Amino acid sequence: MKIVLGGGCFWCQEAAYQMVKGVTKVTSGYAGGTVANPSYEQVVGGGTGHAEVVMVEFDESAVSLNQILDIYWTIHDPTTLNRQGADIGTQYRSAIFYVDPHQKAIAEASMQSAQKLWNQPIVTTIEPLEVFYEAEEYHKDYFGRHPEQAYCQVVINPKLVKLRKKYHHLLKQSWGCPCKNTAIFSQNSA
Repeated sequence: MKIVLGGGCFWCQEAAYQMVKGVTKVTSGYAGGTVANPSYEQVVGGGTGHAEVVMVEFDESAVSLNQILDIYWTIHDPTTLNRQGADIGTQYRSAIFYVDPHQKAIAEASMQSAQKLWNQPIVTTIEPLEVFYEAEEYHKDYFGRHPEQAYCQVVINPKLVKLRKKYHHLLKQSWGCPCKNTAIFSQNSA
């Protein structure tokens, strides 16, 4: 099964979902816009209508769509319209792109349940996936290839720590953090 999720910079979501048991592939890309085959430069410019997203492919016998969505509500702020931290614009919006009516119903129920976790209203959109455009090669496994980069340390790492603390039971046992400080992901930090 697969679902496409937008929640700010796709590097953050990719790094988180790569850690999850049952996730077989995470692909960064673009969805929800009006321009065919957009480039990263076009998308971050804000004029195409696309959101930075990840396509999460997973084995339902190992992890459910509800669990994928529970993680989603944890690793980004779904209450900020067109923004995640310092990343501002519709390309960073919170959006779930479903592939069928069943996924739509699960996403809607999940969002309603997640609202209890937030003091502000959730502004996430739930939209049909019309087309997914894969991001350029240099975006793939960005955190794994650049763990020392400031963005990775300051923005992505805290999300991974939060994920590790709240959902350690859903993470791959063999997952190794490429960070210099791997102790933050030890069993003791759970």
